[in-house]
Order: sequence, then structure tokens, then C-alpha cells
Amino acid sequence: MAGAGRGRAGEKGHTVTIAATGLSASEVEERVASGRTNAFVQDTSRSVWSILRANVLTLFNGIILACFLVLLAIGRWQDALFGFSAIANAVIGTVQEYRAKLALDRLALLNAPNARVLRAAGEEEIAIEAVVLDDILVLRAGDQVAADAIVTGSRGLQLDESMLTGESDAVEKSPGDRVLSGSVVVAGAGTGAVDRVGADSFANSLAAEAKKFSLVASELRSSINRVLTWVAWIIGPIALLVLNAQMVAQGGWEEATASGAWRDAVTATIAAVVAMVPLGLVLMTSITFAVGAVKLARQQVLVQELPAVEGLARVDLICLDKTGTLTQGDIVFDAAHPLTAVAGWERVLAWYGVQNDANATARSLAGRFEQPGEEEPTDRIAFSSARKWSAVIFGDGMWVLGGPEMVFPAAASGDPALQELDRRAGELAATGRRTLVLAHGSPTHDETVPVDAVPVVLLTFKENIRPDAAETLSFFAAQGVGVRIISGDNPQTVAAIAREVGLHAPSGFDARQLPDTDAELLTVLDDYLVFGRVTPDQKRRIVVALKSAGHTVAMTGDGVNDALAIKEADIGIAMNSGAAATKAVARLILLDGRFSHLPSVVAEGRQVIANIERVSMLFLTKTSYATFLAITFGILLLPFPFLPRQLSVTDGLTIGIPAFFLALLPNAQRYVPGFLRRSLTFAVPAGLAVTFGLAAYARLAADAQIPEAEIRSGSTLILTIIGLWILVVLSRPVTRFKGIVIGAMMIGLILMYSLPISRDFLQLVDLTLATAVLALGTSLVCIALIEIVRFVHRRVSRRDAERASSQRAAK
Repeated sequence: MAGAGRGRAGEKGHTVTIAATGLSASEVEERVASGRTNAFVQDTSRSVWSILRANVLTLFNGIILACFLVLLAIGRWQDALFGFSAIANAVIGTVQEYRAKLALDRLALLNAPNARVLRAAGEEEIAIEAVVLDDILVLRAGDQVAADAIVTGSRGLQLDESMLTGESDAVEKSPGDRVLSGSVVVAGAGTGAVDRVGADSFANSLAAEAKKFSLVASELRSSINRVLTWVAWIIGPIALLVLNAQMVAQGGWEEATASGAWRDAVTATIAAVVAMVPLGLVLMTSITFAVGAVKLARQQVLVQELPAVEGLARVDLICLDKTGTLTQGDIVFDAAHPLTAVAGWERVLAWYGVQNDANATARSLAGRFEQPGEEEPTDRIAFSSARKWSAVIFGDGMWVLGGPEMVFPAAASGDPALQELDRRAGELAATGRRTLVLAHGSPTHDETVPVDAVPVVLLTFKENIRPDAAETLSFFAAQGVGVRIISGDNPQTVAAIAREVGLHAPSGFDARQLPDTDAELLTVLDDYLVFGRVTPDQKRRIVVALKSAGHTVAMTGDGVNDALAIKEADIGIAMNSGAAATKAVARLILLDGRFSHLPSVVAEGRQVIANIERVSMLFLTKTSYATFLAITFGILLLPFPFLPRQLSVTDGLTIGIPAFFLALLPNAQRYVPGFLRRSLTFAVPAGLAVTFGLAAYARLAADAQIPEAEIRSGSTLILTIIGLWILVVLSRPVTRFKGIVIGAMMIGLILMYSLPISRDFLQLVDLTLATAVLALGTSLVCIALIEIVRFVHRRVSRRDAERASSQRAAK
């Protein structure tokens, strides 16, 4: 670390004054008081304004509000019930999402990464927002840089700046170089004097990638948005068509305007328009996502993007890192196997074990060998993910520690010592133990292994396999989800561990031999389950290749070397014990590191998809028949057969209230692609059936000179009966709980027609025998048509499921 002096200022950076011992307590307090801290409020989840905007300031809420105000202006407040319903929807959606935000933010705060700083009192670990200007950051492998800084000391310091620049190669940093917040230390160690903090730092760029609502691919959300777009395009022309029909039905535009009957025409038009808007569908989707996220939070799964709950249910291939995922990540030293007699190797291993920047493997050597001497190394080469070895130079030469096949890639040559190393390393790796070799040779200074290096001792390490790994992998196998294990370790070691957790992995594939072309790479990925010696960039390339082949890919891991692949995957899953950078780009974080939570996440995702699909059929059926009714009655120049208040009540009894319960029921149905197509396959024909019945009833009733109030009462009865039957059809199999919900809605129907206060408010009148027979007959015909639609729809859904199953098998 540099002594006192002036640090080099970067572009727009603050010129830092670097104290040899770091900032004193009084200097820190002075900077905190003046606001020169790293405390930049960046929501870990959706902002309050974003939640309000999504639930209140929407195009359709604007349409509803306009219709609501028009009815109030013309004195028809009784027909403005839908306005209060829309307000309730917005309030419920906002409250539910805000409660989910608070729960997730609390978890995120409890699990936020810290920063290490050097101050006058020594090295401290503090919250990232507590870093102040001129602080000296202590940077070690796996750390995410907390604030922009100027490097003041470096021991092989290498940073991965891919999240900022897109370049995957590690960048070596020397004193005077700039490091940006959001970059990741992948090798070596160093210090840096902070010169930009808070809003002035580069952290905002990283936050844009790591924030929760970064629009993970969601079939539900994209499908619903598509429907809303369609409705937005057609709602204006249809409103004009209906208004014209109502004015003509009132005797023409001039007469209706002069007599004041235009108010009835406007009221009928608003009834038609409001019914077309599937407001509740957006609400139900938001609530279901939010409730799912909160339920998973109780199981120690932090959902960084709500639609990720849905996403994992669509995954058909999951890539696992070994360390920290299949194994517990606690490396334990096993044994030393001497190969060549070279004095001093125990001292070198002891030195490796006590370094501040030692990784888990090196730390396991501490206390196992004699204490290192007073001699300090003259130089060192930090560990690199690319070469997979590190080195240190003492007076007696250069000692290299790394994977046997990486330190001696030509181990199969004619050298007997190297052949013995290759044989023994292979035997030990096949037992599931990790192997490293310590080699000795003449010093080099170009980051290459000495040409005269000899293997001195072979070291073996053990990892404890997670007790839940085998059961979780068995679950994925039963669900048709493929598995690939990609690790930086020896492929045979990884394959042995894979066999222990129940995978069929006769051997592992060495990633150094991966083909260059994507087509050949996919062939290899199809033939092997286990891949070893995989570099971070290769992990990302594997994920990209699998996605290009049509897979929906999840990637789990905990190390900084997993961050690139986790970021690229459809669903990235990080362990809470992992590097800060890895957690920042993950969609889900397993807070207690238990791999066994993944089946719960899949189950929650399936519940979300299956229930929203069922609920969407209810809402889209309403949108369909409302649209078809508006067009049909507009073309036939018939009076629209409903008042807005009548539609508000029937919608509540047949769709709104039951949908709330149906959306939150347990549902383990396997995901099948084609959500919107299946929903519309039912909704459109069902809407046509309802339209056919109501149009035929209205025409026959009008021809029979039945009064308009009686026609509306009959239409309301027909729509309620058909709506309840659609609810029954879509609830099958009808469980006890579903039966209670449906029964409650039927009781509501009876009360609506029997209580004088509701009859008066809804303007329902007693039906004559002829009208009652016509209404019941129409209802029976429509019910028969709905059953036919559901029968055909089930066949289509079954065909989709079979096609999806065959596609999974082909993959």
C-alpha cells in the first residue's frame, strides 16, 4: 500500500489524500456530516412510485375514470359502480405489491453485502453505504468494489469489469489505475482510495442490471400486455359504433339529443366499453406474483424479480456449479502425497494458508503444516480463473500451486515423474477428492510455469455433499428438467460427486477440449452431464448455447466465476454465501443456501402460471363477449341490454370475487408453453356463445314487444347463469373449497334478485312467464355450447401438453 501522498484523480474524480493508516474516526465523522458518503438510496425492489404508476396511472384506468366522470356529470351515479371497483382494484394491487416490497426489502437489507476498509483503528467491515470519500478499500478475490477508487496497492489485483464494459477478460490493476464500483475482484488483492461515492459513483450502472424489476422474461406478463394492446386499439371505434346504435334506437341523433334520451345512449355505451376492459386480470397477476414472492421469502428464498417466480416453473434445464451448490463449499484438507523430495514445501503450504486473500482451499492448509518462517516472498503471481494456478517466489525458487493438469498440461509425455503425477491425480480425482499439485522450479516473471518445474507434492481435499442435493436432483429428473454440472474443478472429481448424488455420469468432459463451433458444442452438451475445468467465459458460453437450442435455462452458483453465467441465464440463482457480484445479478437468492428450496420455487411458479391461466380465461371470456356484444348490437342497431351497474354486479359474482380465491389456490399442474393461445382458444368461442345467446334473446324479446326493462332483467339473469356455469367449468375438478366459493356466488345471485333494495338499485323487474322461459331456454343453449367449447379446449390443451412433452424428450 502506498504511503501518504496525492492519489491520481480519474475523470471527474475527486483528488484523494491517502493517509498511511487510513482515515481517523474524526475524519470519517466530518465526511459523514458533510454528506460525502456512499449512501445512495437504490431500491432493491420496485419503487413506490413504480408500484403506484403500474396500478393507478394506466391507459385503462384513464378510460374507466373518464367513463366514471361522464356518468357523474349526467347524474347517473348509480351506474358508476365500476369506478369504485377500479379504485378498489388499484388500492388492493398497490397495497399487496407494497407489502411484498417491504418484506423483500427487509430481507435484502439483512443480506446486503459489506465493504472492507482500512482506517486508523485497523481493518473494518462496514456497510457499503458507510464508505466515505477518501476511505481506503481493502479488495480481495470475490469482492464487489463498493465505490469508485484509485488503486494504491496491488498484489496481482485483477478485476472483472464485464458488468460495466461487456468484456469478460480480467483486467490487471496497478497503483494509480481506476477501479469502478460494480466491478469484481477475480484474483489477487489490493487497496484503493475512494474518490467518488454515492450518486457520483458508477454504482447506478450496476444497479440498473441488478434491480429486481429488470423485466425477466415472463410469458404471463407479455401475453396480458398483448391483450391489453389489442383492446386499446379497438375500444375507440367500437364505442362509436355502440353510441351510434343507441342514438338510433332512441329515435335518431336529433330526437335523442332534443329529448334528453342521449343520456341513456351514453350510459349504454359506457356499459359496453367498461365491460371490454380486463382490469381485474392485471390486478390478479400482480397480486399472485406478490403473494408468491412473500411466501417464498418465508422459506428463505429472496425473489429479486417477481416474475422470476413464474420463470423457474418454465425451466427445462438447470446448470449447477459444484462448489457451494452440490457441495457445502467447506473445503477440508485431506492428505499430502509426496512425489519429489524438495525441502521447504511444508513451509510454503503454511504460508499459503495464512494469507489474508487466501481462498477456501488455501485456508484449509492453515495449521496443517509448520508455521511459515520470517522470510517474505520476493514476488508472487495471484490465482487466475483462466490459468487456475498461483505462484510465490522465495529465495529457494518459485513454488507453483494449482490443478495438476493445468500446471503440467503435458503430463502424458515421456517424463516418468509427470506420468506418475497424472496416474495418481486421476486415481484420487475418481474418488471425488479435489487435487492440487505444488511444483518447484526456477523463478519466472512472465506468469508462466518454469520449464524446469518438478511436481513436489500432490494435495487432496474433500468437500461435504449437501444432504438435500440427491433428493432435489431426483425431483428435477422426475419433472423432466435436465441437469448439467459445470465446474472449475477436475472433471473426474466432479463426475464422482455427480454419481454420489444420483446422476448418471460415467465420466466428465474437460472444458479445455470444448469445440469452437456452437453446433459441435451443443453435441458435446447433449452427450455429457458433467464438465470440469470450465472458465467463467466458458460457463457463459455454455448457457448461451443451451438457450439458443431452445432451452429455458436456470444457472445456480455462489462464486464470482459464476456471475457471468448467472447473469446470462433465464433464471439466475445464487447462494447467499456467495460473492456479492453473483448475488447482484441473480433473479433468486437462497438465503440459507439450501438447494432443497428449489422444488418449492418450482411449485410456486407452477401455481402462479396454472392459476393465472385459469383466471385469465374468466377475464378474457368477459372481454370477448363484451366486445362481440358491442359489435353485434352496434351492427343490429339494438339497445344495449345492460346498465353499467348490472354488469358491475354480475362481473363481481361470476369473475372478480371468485378469481381472487382461484388465483391463490395450490396447483401443481406442469407448465406447458402457449398460455395465451390456450386462454383465447377457450375465451373467444365462449364469448361467441354468450353473444349468440344474448343477441338471439334480445332480438326475440324485441320482436315480442317485451318492455326494455324486462329485457334487461332477463339479459342480466342469462349472463349471471352463464357466467356461473363458466366458473364451474373452469374450476373443475370442483373441490370442497371451490364448491364453497361457487355456492357463495350462487347465494349472491339469489339475494340479488330477491332483496328489494338490490332489485330497486339494479332496476330488475319481475319476468313474465314468456320472458322467463325464453331466458332459461337461452341459458340452457349457451351452457350446452360452453360445454362443447370446453371439450374442444381440453383436446387442444392435451395436444399442447403432448407436444411439449415430446419436445422436452427431444431436447
